[in-house]
Amino acid sequence: MKFTIKKELLLDALSKVSKAISTKNLIPVLAGIKFELKKKKLILTASDNDITIQTIIDAENEEDFKIDTEGSIIIQGKYILDIVRKLPDEYINLEVIDELKILIYTENREFNLNGISESEYPHIGLEESKKKIFIQSGVLKNIVYQTAFASSNEESKPVLTGINFNIVGDVLECNSTDSYRLARKVIKLEKSSEENYNIVIPSHNIIEFTKIINEDDENIELHIFNNKILFKTGNLKFESRLINGTYPNTSNLLPEDSIMIIHTNLNDFYNVIDRVSILTSDKEKNIVTLETNGNTMILKSSSVEIGRVEEKMIVEKNNNEDIKISFSAKYMMEALKSFSTESVDLYFVGEIKPILVKSIEDETLTQLVLPIRTY
Repeated sequence: MKFTIKKELLLDALSKVSKAISTKNLIPVLAGIKFELKKKKLILTASDNDITIQTIIDAENEEDFKIDTEGSIIIQGKYILDIVRKLPDEYINLEVIDELKILIYTENREFNLNGISESEYPHIGLEESKKKIFIQSGVLKNIVYQTAFASSNEESKPVLTGINFNIVGDVLECNSTDSYRLARKVIKLEKSSEENYNIVIPSHNIIEFTKIINEDDENIELHIFNNKILFKTGNLKFESRLINGTYPNTSNLLPEDSIMIIHTNLNDFYNVIDRVSILTSDKEKNIVTLETNGNTMILKSSSVEIGRVEEKMIVEKNNNEDIKISFSAKYMMEALKSFSTESVDLYFVGEIKPILVKSIEDETLTQLVLPIRTY
């Protein structure tokens, strides 16, 4: 195997696939990146058994990428990435000699690495489904940003550590909850799905995928199987396992009625909570109390050791009802951050009932925060 390639081309591809390398893996070969050099392309693959990433560099332009000899080998991921990143040269040569010795060189520099035989690498299929679903990259990035934060970190409830994708026809409903809050995003797909799907994708995995796709609105294909999902866009394939188990029915958490709706500027409300929560401590779950007196909303917090704070703001209300309710400042601020609107509406059902956060400027998104009893 021998080729010459523009550094930025190789670095971009290595940066993507290296997201699938785990130093904690029990199978040493999975700390490596598989290089497969064919007639007109270089295929790079990395996997940690949880996610698999593959990208292809096409040899369309000989000035950028020149192939001399085909072949394949496994190269230690950490070292090849560090070497390529730190080389100052515009072009890099890579050659395999004596079957398992790798020579990486430029005009004034030379690195020798020990490789691993391709035969030791597990078989990775990355097969595609005939019934694929299309979604724009910008839309998927937005879904993940607006929902993933609400998923659980507790491995004792594995199904809650993921985002629930529920696809029926041309409607995609995404839910994420850790039992204390809920994020829901509902969008219309450009094309109806031939089948209905109800799957749970590990939040960490789909976050990693959204980090390596472009901001441009390019089409992403979703290929869904019983225990895995494959995302494909351009020359990139990203496969993730799915979480087994039935995701809880979150629809019954969303109250249909409300005793009061408060309309307020999003940034102002966020900043008030941010200031009021300064005097809360972690062990007290950042508890902030909200109460209304006519069109005045009062937010306050107190701590025996630290002190107390109170701040008022004028808001719009739909009736003369008043309420007093406590919640986690952290959870409310994370819910508010998911909106890119100027204003939000807070729906209150009762002092011990969930608070709904919505916006008439974006009806696809709903956030729910459970109250905290303070007595």
